Amino acid sequence: MSRYRNVTILVAILFVQVLGLAVQVKRRSGADESTRIIRLWTVSAVTPLEKAIVWCQNGLGNMWSNYIYLRGVRQENRDLKFEIEQLRLEQVRLSDDAQQARRLQALLGFKEQYIAKTVAAQVIGSSGSEQSRSVYIDKGTSAGVEKDMAVITADGLVGKVLRAYGSSAQVLLINDQSSGVGVILDKSRLQGVIKGTAVGEVILEKVMTDEQVAPGDLIVTSGGDQIFPKGITVGTVMKVSPGADLFLNIRVKPSANLSRLEEVLVITRKEDRAPSVAETNSVRAVDILTQRLPSVPDKSEAGTNQPQGTESSATAKSAIATPKPQSEAAKNHAAGSSARQAAVTPTTQKAVHVVKRASQPAAKPDSNTPAPAEPAAPETGTSEDKPH
Repeated sequence: MSRYRNVTILVAILFVQVLGLAVQVKRRSGADESTRIIRLWTVSAVTPLEKAIVWCQNGLGNMWSNYIYLRGVRQENRDLKFEIEQLRLEQVRLSDDAQQARRLQALLGFKEQYIAKTVAAQVIGSSGSEQSRSVYIDKGTSAGVEKDMAVITADGLVGKVLRAYGSSAQVLLINDQSSGVGVILDKSRLQGVIKGTAVGEVILEKVMTDEQVAPGDLIVTSGGDQIFPKGITVGTVMKVSPGADLFLNIRVKPSANLSRLEEVLVITRKEDRAPSVAETNSVRAVDILTQRLPSVPDKSEAGTNQPQGTESSATAKSAIATPKPQSEAAKNHAAGSSARQAAVTPTTQKAVHVVKRASQPAAKPDSNTPAPAEPAAPETGTSEDKPH
């Protein structure tokens, strides 16, 4: 520094002057904007460094997300595939159970209520009291709306028509304390009654404390009140707590947003009809076995077209009625008709053999003649049995 003091001082003075000029001088970067040269120089100097830092950061992030973080994806994929297979099996089982239930309902003549016609209406007002929770719609008796008709939305149940006027109607919501809806838990099939409270909450009543009710269980209409068709979504269980008189306190979250109703549907007509049995193209194993089993012929067909077994039985009966000694020609004839005799059952052949033995005359015993040997027992079950 002592040797090049003058040069160093000169360079420092020049740098300060240039820096001062850069701070004072402005450069027009737009129509109405001007930027100082020092700012442009600083941005130009820092930008490459920032780009390098961002590039390294993106590279490390991609490496983490594409390799390190995805190391367990293979096992997760296997678990998901196994879960999908289990869900498919469960779906097949539930589908079979549903089809069987429909067949049984159709067989027993059970009928269910189906929504046949609805009328779309718009909410035009609400009740002015906190104690009464109802809304007014722009459809009345002129559109077919009557008292005690169910009102729904795409999300779920809303309520029922309390009063119907000419061009409007009043709908009582399910969170009103004077309302009541017969419902059933979709999972456990427990029945209860949905009612509202003074503060606008929805609760489920008439469920015993020994029943198993869990938060998240779906609640649908049971159809027992003859107002709401069966199967309409009402809401889900939000909270369960023990209550008085051996009943549970169950708070329900309605499926429909009752505080922001704009359009609703009024069910103006319901139909009672048996559920249709779905026709499936799948062939069951029991159907295949049924087709392969022999069928019993009718009496008319049995009288006109006698099978071979009947003809053989008639032959056996004639042989029993008129037994004759078997000659050489008879043996040849029997050998020629062995195809017909093959259908004769072993029991019939044995009976023929016993009758023929009984019909033969007994030989008189002779003192000089040795006793004949005892004949061997004939083999049963073949068509070439020859009596001795």
